[in-house]
Amino acid sequence: MINTKKTLAAVFGLSVVGAGLAAVAQPSGGPQTGIVFRNTVTGEALDTSQGKEGGRDTEAVKTFFQTGKNLYIDDKSCLRNGESLFATSCSGCHGHLAEGKLGPGLNDNYWTYPANTEDVGLFSTIFGGANGMMGPHNENLTPDEMLQTIAWIRHLYTGPVRDAVWLNDEQKKAYTPYKEGEKIPQDAKGQCKPLE
Repeated sequence: MINTKKTLAAVFGLSVVGAGLAAVAQPSGGPQTGIVFRNTVTGEALDTSQGKEGGRDTEAVKTFFQTGKNLYIDDKSCLRNGESLFATSCSGCHGHLAEGKLGPGLNDNYWTYPANTEDVGLFSTIFGGANGMMGPHNENLTPDEMLQTIAWIRHLYTGPVRDAVWLNDEQKKAYTPYKEGEKIPQDAKGQCKPLE
């Protein structure tokens, strides 16, 4: 005869051990934040503590990691930096004006990855990479630099303002499409210090 109490205890014990092992085997998503950043292709959680040192303690990054709102989106000092970061990290594939070259255009309302219409999606793609030649940029850009780059990409947008979901209502009223040759002063005041 099978001892029911011993069998139930053994099954329960194995269940607890199995649940514990399953919890240990789950991938780490990095420090707990309000937003879960996911790999654009696989959907796996990204560990935002990995990558280039620094750039995680700014108010903009803290806010973005909690809310998904990019505080730099219309800050001229951050756009100045974002332009330089985009030129060195992105323009080779996406074009000087984000019009697309080897990589897709980023300045219109068509997105290869629809999640990139939101800043959280675009950050995830820059941080963790995507298909094709779009590798992760978390080793050459800090999260703060990524937010500045995203601000510049959004600044280059030439599509309909109704599709610019990253802008709030006030920003949409003030929106004018980017015009080639537009210059941002090097001494622009704001949240972002000039790049070194």
